[in-house]
Amino acid sequence: MQRLRKRQVFLDSCTYASVNPVKNYFIEPPNCQTITIAVTTMAPAVVDPTPAADFPVRTKEHATQKPIKAAGVLDRFESFDITPVIGREFPDANLVDWLNAPNSDELLRDLAVTISERGVVFFRAQDDVTNELQKELILRLGKLTGRPATSGLHIHPILNSERELGGDDPEISTISSVQHGEFYRNTKPDGLSPKKQKTAQWHSDIAFEPVPADYTSLRLVQLPKTGGDTLWASGYELYDRLSEPFQKFVESLTATFAQPRFGEIAESAGFQLYDKPRGAPENVGRELKAVHPVVRTNPVTGWKSIFPVGGHVRHINGLTEEESRKLLDWFLDLVYHNHDLQVRLKWKNPNDIAIWDNRSVFHTATFDYTGQGERFGNRAVGLGERPYLDPNSTSRRTALGLEP
Repeated sequence: MQRLRKRQVFLDSCTYASVNPVKNYFIEPPNCQTITIAVTTMAPAVVDPTPAADFPVRTKEHATQKPIKAAGVLDRFESFDITPVIGREFPDANLVDWLNAPNSDELLRDLAVTISERGVVFFRAQDDVTNELQKELILRLGKLTGRPATSGLHIHPILNSERELGGDDPEISTISSVQHGEFYRNTKPDGLSPKKQKTAQWHSDIAFEPVPADYTSLRLVQLPKTGGDTLWASGYELYDRLSEPFQKFVESLTATFAQPRFGEIAESAGFQLYDKPRGAPENVGRELKAVHPVVRTNPVTGWKSIFPVGGHVRHINGLTEEESRKLLDWFLDLVYHNHDLQVRLKWKNPNDIAIWDNRSVFHTATFDYTGQGERFGNRAVGLGERPYLDPNSTSRRTALGLEP
């Protein structure tokens, strides 16, 4: 028999729906309209056993931001798409020149749009880029595309303390094979055997925060002799691979994201989690936990993307544990089994840089470089907006006029 279930749908930055047991994760914004929705499902749920429920959704009259179109100022620079779906490389461009150019804002705005559309963009041998310039770049990419004024650079809860193997800048995360080994030596991966760990690290950066990442830049300064490639997968394309009825179903869902292992790592390594504001006032405290929509809208492109993929996701709210696990596993299977929605970067030179949009891509390192030398880099992570689903947004394929 069909039963009505509560579903939390976060439609735009002025929209939230309180749903047990996580009703306090969103702050009600002012000047909102109220509508009422009900979602029909077939299976019973252990998270919310209420047999029937209508609940208010507050939404603005219009979307908070219209999609941004590139002005074409990057067209004079050589570039090529790595695959039809995801990835672009600028083989000869110099990011410092773009940062200092008279039309720097126009260049960086088009770069941000390109990253959001293509998912990830690569630059080679950026030897003039420093940590400070890397931070400036990420801040400006977000600011020029509508990032909230309260969102800055993320401070990672375990990778930004002043200690051995870490750096002295809390807004730069140290990506170190030595540090990774130290942190995870005494902790067990979530249900993974050592032989499977190398293929199970897909994630979107800091999705466990109430305000997660928009743009991330990673600059590797020390490379192993071989190995250590990074892969990205398109959340846009994941959404487009679903049938329309299933798209509508997952659009009605939210997921709980959390990272309890960071507390275990901190305890094992003998330090405290960073519990002060981590780049945004909402990202504070020791409980690394948030609720986000399963389908979110990228505000730069206006395209829909699947969001809960990988290690930071704990549960699909309102579903039974079995249903939730099967759906989350299926999202990962779509990544594993559809290599045409992936792109792989081989780091060739010190100071190669990758920049990606966490709102619509997932990534994973490849841990195949044991005995090949250290892999070391610096990462800057910008914070965006609270994830939302704009009902007026569309899919990537629809927006580009491609076959569904």
